[in-house]
Amino acid sequence: MRVAILGCGYVGLELCRQLADRGHDVVGVRRSATGVEAVEDAGGVGVQADVTEPDSLESVPDADALVFAASSGGRGAEAAREIYVEGLRTTIDHFGARDGAPDRLVYTSSTGVYGDHDGDWVDEETPLDPTTEKTRVLAEAERVAREGAAEWGIDGTVARYAGLYGPDRYRLDRYLDGPVTEGYLNMVHRDDAAGAVRYLLTEDLARDDVVLVVDDEPVEKWAFADWLADECGVDRPPKRTKAARLADGDLSDAARRRIETSKRCSNERLRDLGYEYRFPTFREGYRAAIDAYVAGG
Repeated sequence: MRVAILGCGYVGLELCRQLADRGHDVVGVRRSATGVEAVEDAGGVGVQADVTEPDSLESVPDADALVFAASSGGRGAEAAREIYVEGLRTTIDHFGARDGAPDRLVYTSSTGVYGDHDGDWVDEETPLDPTTEKTRVLAEAERVAREGAAEWGIDGTVARYAGLYGPDRYRLDRYLDGPVTEGYLNMVHRDDAAGAVRYLLTEDLARDDVVLVVDDEPVEKWAFADWLADECGVDRPPKRTKAARLADGDLSDAARRRIETSKRCSNERLRDLGYEYRFPTFREGYRAAIDAYVAGG
């Protein structure tokens, strides 16, 4: 199978490695020359192109499957729309019009599209209720990934990611130093975020469907921070309630809405499909970071 990964970044490079290690051909699309080199280091063929520029996509070879994992770089809603909606639509239209069109697409979305559920469980059947302009953009992109792709005879899959962590993204200081605001963490290690997409592709699963990609155990932030401190051998961090944090005057509207949203995400569907996690919970996933912290301390 040949897979083209559009936006072959943090998760995309790991997906590239996993697919290449299993004998698949991978094309990784990046906007910079440095990014192209990283793709080649991961075992793929790097191509410099931009999903917002249709002409640049001409340099990307035909593929059996597309993975759209492009990032807006943490910028605002308009930048997100340009990448996730317009860039995705441009990509679908470009590849769909080819003689050698792909037959499936995986779009990587976010659990932010659920909005607030007051700590209750959510799954793939839970109605979306995005609360920020950016998460509304992500919800719109999910529709493009399935409905827009279907117009070209391409089966679209939405892989809805929880909070990503892993190498270079453990953020120990945030939880060890505090203060830590109450609420739930829904997480997935980078290797499993990539592994889940690799599994859906290679096992030919979840076509025209949505799959939540999250680990086995949503955890309350205070409990996670205390566990992390105990494992690292340091004092437990200070805590603060949501009310106290919301009373601060330095919050943006988007940050305020993130604090106000609370949910626990279920991975039952991905488990039922047969995916086996490398890091089923934060306990396994954070072990390398904890060991490095203790060794350096």
